[in-house]
Amino acid sequence: MFTKNPSTVLKENRLLTSAAQNAATTYRAATVRERSRRAGKARLVLFLLTAATLAGQDFSKLQVEPVAEGFPGGEGPVWSRQGFLIFSDYSRDRLYKYVPGKTPEVYREDSHGANGNTMDRQGRLYSCEYKSRRVTRMDRKGQVEVLVDKFEGKRFNAPNDIVVRRDGQIYFTDPLFTLLDQRDLDFYGVYHVTPKGKIEAIARMKTRPNGITLSPDGKTLYVANTDERNIRAYDLDRNGQASNERVAIADLPGGPDGIRTDAKGNLYITARGVVVYSPAGQLLGKITPPVSPRNLAFGDSDLRTLYMVGNSIFRVRVDVPGSVQY
Repeated sequence: MFTKNPSTVLKENRLLTSAAQNAATTYRAATVRERSRRAGKARLVLFLLTAATLAGQDFSKLQVEPVAEGFPGGEGPVWSRQGFLIFSDYSRDRLYKYVPGKTPEVYREDSHGANGNTMDRQGRLYSCEYKSRRVTRMDRKGQVEVLVDKFEGKRFNAPNDIVVRRDGQIYFTDPLFTLLDQRDLDFYGVYHVTPKGKIEAIARMKTRPNGITLSPDGKTLYVANTDERNIRAYDLDRNGQASNERVAIADLPGGPDGIRTDAKGNLYITARGVVVYSPAGQLLGKITPPVSPRNLAFGDSDLRTLYMVGNSIFRVRVDVPGSVQY
């Protein structure tokens, strides 16, 4: 029987160990390269999908259609689930109702300069009446009640725009774009009213807030700041409390007025036309109707028609449906 010299066996073991280690190192390196290759491929796919998503809607090529004209104070459109659009003409103290394919008709007289409007899940209409300096709610029978007209015992400036979250939390802006005989408040406000009627100021500004809307999940409040030409954002908790004020979109092409979100959270802002931004603040495109709108709303049964309201009314069909809280 042949027996190897112990030193020879030791050398062979060392060689085998070294070879095994080299093989393991080579395998690990190949595995790392393969993982890196797969990660790179995944990043490329994600980039292409993102690019395709962003490029999926060419806003510059949308077909803008005229709806109606002759509304000097056209503002505050909101779509009713009953199948029509409601909008304001604050210069005539009227609310109008527009059924697609028909001529707009008077919906409410003596609206006290109603500007922004919205609805809740019960189909009630909320209006910011800037001339009467109050916020009202009208039920389906046409009965109007005053929700709020003062803060800390002082009258508002001129309530402008409003949104109601699914759970009944109310948010509205109170700037001032017209002269008052007597101004009670020394700031411009963004307010929160709870379902129980408690009111608090989310922001006390020296510049003027304007349009207001919510993200689809109701967790982010967006406020257009006309003087600063930006959009501010606030986080909202389950009780409707706001925190973490920040600028979400800066350097808009004009002072923003109305603002809405679609189902993906993209923001549609009236600022010398309609500019569209992603939730991350990336400009996606622009819609340019013949007459610049003051405000806008998604409508029709699929919420894929964007109504743009100013002195004239226009509409355009979009790929992504709008987001509403009712």
